[in-house]
Amino acid sequence: MRVVDIIAKKRDNYKLTEEEIHYILDKYINKEIPDYQMSAFLMAIYFNGLDKDEIAIFTDKFVNSGDIIELEREINSFIIDKHSTGGVGDKVTIALLPIFSSLGIGTLKLSGKGLGHTGGTIDKLESINNFKFPNTKEELLEKFHETNIGIMGYTDKIVPLDKEIYSLRDVTATVSSLPLIAISVMSKKLVIPSNGIILDIKVGKGAFIKNIDDGEKLSDIMIDIGRKFNKKMVTILSNMDEPLGNKIGNALEIEEVIEILNGDGPKDLRKFITDFTAIAINMKNPEIDYENGKKMVEDVINSKKALDEFRKMIDSYGGDSSIIDNIDKLGISKNTDYILADKTGYVKEIDTEKIGIAVMKLGAGRETKDDTIDYSVGLKLYKKIGDYVKKGEKLFKVYHKNNRELEKIKLDILNSYLIVGEKVEKKPIILKIKGGDFIEHK
Repeated sequence: MRVVDIIAKKRDNYKLTEEEIHYILDKYINKEIPDYQMSAFLMAIYFNGLDKDEIAIFTDKFVNSGDIIELEREINSFIIDKHSTGGVGDKVTIALLPIFSSLGIGTLKLSGKGLGHTGGTIDKLESINNFKFPNTKEELLEKFHETNIGIMGYTDKIVPLDKEIYSLRDVTATVSSLPLIAISVMSKKLVIPSNGIILDIKVGKGAFIKNIDDGEKLSDIMIDIGRKFNKKMVTILSNMDEPLGNKIGNALEIEEVIEILNGDGPKDLRKFITDFTAIAINMKNPEIDYENGKKMVEDVINSKKALDEFRKMIDSYGGDSSIIDNIDKLGISKNTDYILADKTGYVKEIDTEKIGIAVMKLGAGRETKDDTIDYSVGLKLYKKIGDYVKKGEKLFKVYHKNNRELEKIKLDILNSYLIVGEKVEKKPIILKIKGGDFIEHK
């Protein structure tokens, strides 16, 4: 068997055998073939795809390329691994962790740092003073048993094959291959013990997936993978044509999570979090419908039980939980400017990717993996799609550190808005729900 023959076979759109897939992946992880051959193989997959059998073989190989996390003792929790494909202002995971815990739903998950125009859960939580993530699977399980919440960053020992291949995809224009995205995401879900997986697939201008058709294709692939590995699966296709919530930036998003857990915050974000939790409750117990699930969420928020779970989580991870009662301790920048509307009308479009890039340039994100981020900077939105705005009215509040490019960044943010004369309908966050028995609702 030769690597070049396997590349040629996929180039010519033939189905690969399990032996062939194992052979080329083993050769690559053992550094027995050069990057240029794997690059050619990835490009062949990009153009010709993989069928369900090939995807399952790839995923299994990725999963078993490193450590697998296993529970060492019996637990009472129903564990759900929630994952988002990444969006601007997406702090949903952080809000869900304590809400899930207060409802007897455990979380074990791996999360990433932000790169480019989307933020990362790891960075947001690390904006809390002294907050430290586990470094090993043993530490992860210890945190889980303490709080019902286990979360840490990716390590070299977990799915190392994905790390090596993703780095190559990133520089060979093959990141957007739907089968490779699905294998990458699901392999990192399947090394973690869980009863079910809920995937939030962002679709729109501020997402990596730009249209709902591709979102549905990716959803179908990932649901099929999960079911092959005996996982309960639900995917949510959600709107990323505008930022999620009203605050973007690491400490600012923690502030908004605290607002949500206090029963405040943006109505659209609160509804999304309620809907998401109702789906999780239904996954745990199919007899509980949306209305009853919604009431359960309202109860744990109104009673402050979810907020108490957030405090408990922060304390367990070494962070300063006094931020819950004293937001000033988050260290959000006191240097602020406003961006004002330059015309009167209705907000029709927001270039969300441009907003995300602007926040990155303020210092809240990374352009390269080695960049250092500033937790204190970001944006607050006052107007979203469908809202009426008068000329001279506030569109944004900019939290900055006297960035030398500030005026250009502000202009880019202003130009991300399209304001028109005619009334515009607000868009729902949830576009479609797939998998499971949950009935979509308005």
